[in-house]
Amino acid sequence: MNDSGSLLQVNDVSKVYGTGHTAVTALDQATMSVDQGEFVALLGPSGSGKTTLISIVGGLLAATSGTVTLGDIEVTALSRKDLTRFRAERVGFVFQSANLVPFLTARENLLYVATLVKTPKKAAQQRADQLLEELGLADRAKNLPEQLSGGERQRVAIGRALMNDPDLVLVDEPTASLDTALGRQVVQLLRREIKDRGKTGIMVTHDLRMVEYTDRVFEILDGHLTHVESPSTLGH
Repeated sequence: MNDSGSLLQVNDVSKVYGTGHTAVTALDQATMSVDQGEFVALLGPSGSGKTTLISIVGGLLAATSGTVTLGDIEVTALSRKDLTRFRAERVGFVFQSANLVPFLTARENLLYVATLVKTPKKAAQQRADQLLEELGLADRAKNLPEQLSGGERQRVAIGRALMNDPDLVLVDEPTASLDTALGRQVVQLLRREIKDRGKTGIMVTHDLRMVEYTDRVFEILDGHLTHVESPSTLGH
């Protein structure tokens, strides 16, 4: 699959831990391409290689072999220093638990990320306020994470992921700690933000109920990225 029009191109990516007879293959020659503006799901059970794949795509983990290209950047060829900059500028992460800085307010959590790419202070403040407003959190801007509900914390995490205007948003099990209704709200919100801003999004999940909000579904099992389904055909 080599679609030169795609924003994200993953070619034959493998991740092997250990060597010889103790080697464990976490990811086996995964290949996928995702277009700009697409929101796709990466579906699979726990331990299937989902998080390994998005960690490599986002430059958090080195691949054993294969290449990842985002736009004009070959991620797998970047130095450690360049990877740090790449993650700050081009990728937004939303983790399973919101992973907010506990002693910073909702607004400060967003502003902190802006300092990583040296966004001018006034522009950063305007962007943070705009995102909090869009996410329905304007009145919670000065609250610490412990003063927010689980759903509110995840919305702050989405705002933080979008703060530096990344090309790619990687989301790891965003609904794991939320009930179904809240989970749906969070995923609908993610979809809307990705679509409205022309971003590319990959959501890792094992929850079939959440894939209906995505454009395509990649399934992964035992490190094998098997096939692509449209959400409507899954679970039938």
